[in-house]
Amino acid sequence: MDELDRFSSDRESEIERLCNNNHQDFVSSVNQLLNVRKGTVDLTEEILKLNQSIQKSTDKLVEQKKALVDSRDVRQNIDEATQALRLCLEVLGLANRVGDLLKQKKHYAALRTLDELQNVHLKEVMQYDVADMIQKSVPAMQGMVKEAVMTDLNSWLYRIRESSVLLGQVAFDQTELRRRRQKERIEKSPYLRSFKLNSAIELVLDEREEFDVLDNENVNINFTPLFECLHIHEALGERDEFRVTYANVRRQQKELLLSGSLTLSNEDISSLNKLLEDICGFAIIERATMKKTMSFRSAVDVDELWDSMCKKAISIITPALDNITQADALLRIKNVLALFIQTMDSWDYSVEALDGFLLVLFAKYSQRLKTEFSADFKEIVTSDDYMPMPINSLQEYDNVVNVSWYKPDKERDQLEFPIVLPFSQMYPLCCIDIRNFLNKYYFFSDEYFTHQSAIDEELKSSLDELLCGQVCTSLVERLTSKYLGQIVQILINLEQFEYACHELEILLAEARQSNHGGSTSLKATERFRSEKKTAEKRIFELVNSKIDDLVETAEYDWMATKKLEEPSEYLQQMTLWMRNIMSSTLLGLPKDIKGFIYFDALSHIATSILALPMSDSVKKINKNAVAALDMDIRYLMEFVDSLNEPLLPTIFEELRQTIDLLQSDNAEEFYSIDTRMRRYASVNPINGPVLLEKLVSGAAPVSRLARFRQGG
Repeated sequence: MDELDRFSSDRESEIERLCNNNHQDFVSSVNQLLNVRKGTVDLTEEILKLNQSIQKSTDKLVEQKKALVDSRDVRQNIDEATQALRLCLEVLGLANRVGDLLKQKKHYAALRTLDELQNVHLKEVMQYDVADMIQKSVPAMQGMVKEAVMTDLNSWLYRIRESSVLLGQVAFDQTELRRRRQKERIEKSPYLRSFKLNSAIELVLDEREEFDVLDNENVNINFTPLFECLHIHEALGERDEFRVTYANVRRQQKELLLSGSLTLSNEDISSLNKLLEDICGFAIIERATMKKTMSFRSAVDVDELWDSMCKKAISIITPALDNITQADALLRIKNVLALFIQTMDSWDYSVEALDGFLLVLFAKYSQRLKTEFSADFKEIVTSDDYMPMPINSLQEYDNVVNVSWYKPDKERDQLEFPIVLPFSQMYPLCCIDIRNFLNKYYFFSDEYFTHQSAIDEELKSSLDELLCGQVCTSLVERLTSKYLGQIVQILINLEQFEYACHELEILLAEARQSNHGGSTSLKATERFRSEKKTAEKRIFELVNSKIDDLVETAEYDWMATKKLEEPSEYLQQMTLWMRNIMSSTLLGLPKDIKGFIYFDALSHIATSILALPMSDSVKKINKNAVAALDMDIRYLMEFVDSLNEPLLPTIFEELRQTIDLLQSDNAEEFYSIDTRMRRYASVNPINGPVLLEKLVSGAAPVSRLARFRQGG
């Protein structure tokens, strides 16, 4: 405590010391504060006076400000009313502009104006009654826009309906031009022959030829009305409804297009052209619509519409074909259909149904061809003179050879006119018809036909039917003639037709080889070959009948009292007749057939002569009769030797040996097997003893005859 007190006293002493040092400054400061206080009091009085003055001024200002505020409120109300009126006028102006745009056919602009009116301007005046009125009228105005654009679309649909025929014509013409360009390319490069129209190669090669079927100097299809209508319905959110409506309209137009019937005649098929051009134009517009719009016309819808058009068109065309009786008219119809198919194929349409219809059309075409050519063949066969065909000049010869399947015996430059060809006039005429028949069949496959195998098979069947049923049958029917020259000519014609059939088989095989491969055989070839045998038999019958007639005139005296010095008259006539027919009637026969006829005729002569002494009416024969037979046989063999046929003399071997036996001084040696086989091998073992018995009966007593019988 003492320390604390001491410390406190020290501090107080220090404070007192400090205060004593600053006393004068403190007193001065107090004086200054007193002066400041006095000045403050004075200023306060001044401020109070000023405050009173300001208070008076403020009262006046408040009154003026109140008046200003009141005037500003009035002006603001006027401005707001003016602005509202302006906005309402703008809305009304836009509403009126929609009508003006519709009159100007600016449908999308009208729809955009309605959208702007509804989504922008009406929102600014929603507090006014006029906004409600206009808002309620917007759907009606949208309906006006939709109705206007649909009216334009219907007009467009009508126009393209009217233009579809012209569009089809232009498309057909363009396809025909592509055909010509492809043919020109094929002429320059045969390798391109295997590439048909619409093949990848042909499409690439034809790319440089730019042509828009929908937009050219002849036709111009403007899709703007459709695009605008589609765009407006999209903006209205009614795309699906519009798509259904459009599809129904096009379906109705399709039904209208195919609602009528078709009338065709051999001379006029223009109605078919118009129908197919109309379908073509309609389908092209459908495909173009599908490509130019996004998912508006689906491929399924377009293809279904196309399939229904194909079926309906086929059902219309089929009954109209019954009026067509000429193959050429059917060919023209096929060419129109082929042009239509190729045009549609280039637009990626399925042509399977039309391909099948072409097959039906081909069956009718084939039947018409067979009917026409059957009549031609029948006329040719019945009007033929059945005489070898004379040729008077080289040009005439070339004409006949070029149209006929004929292999001349001599070279062309070795011929000396006039000449006679072996066949009759019917053969080259039939060959011309056959070539025309082939060409007309293959004409059907020109440009477009996918069933080539059907043509090959039908052509083969038709050729067999015509050649067998008309040509061959008609020739065989005439074999009943008794005129040998006609029968020979028929045989020669049959030979030529057989050769022609072989050539046809080669020709058909080559045509098939270019498509499917394989060989071809005609039934007609075997038919002509077999009927040649029939003709040969008929010739044998006629020749043998003539021989029989001549042999029947033979007047042998089997018990002649003296020898004859000349051959029998019947044999002279026979050899003369044989020589004549060999140098005339039988001259044109093929060598092998002619050899058979000679062989058969001479064999029949030998048999007939041998049968004379073998007749039951001949009971006895003497040496003079045998000598007469020997003279006749020698005469006959001389005739045969003159023919220069080495095999023919062998025909008379039996007759010669039989005569030698009858002239033998030792006839008993015939009954010795060794001697008989060596000298009389060709003599009939039965005929020899009979003739020997007749010879013995005519020259020997009864006892000797009995001895011969015992030896026999």
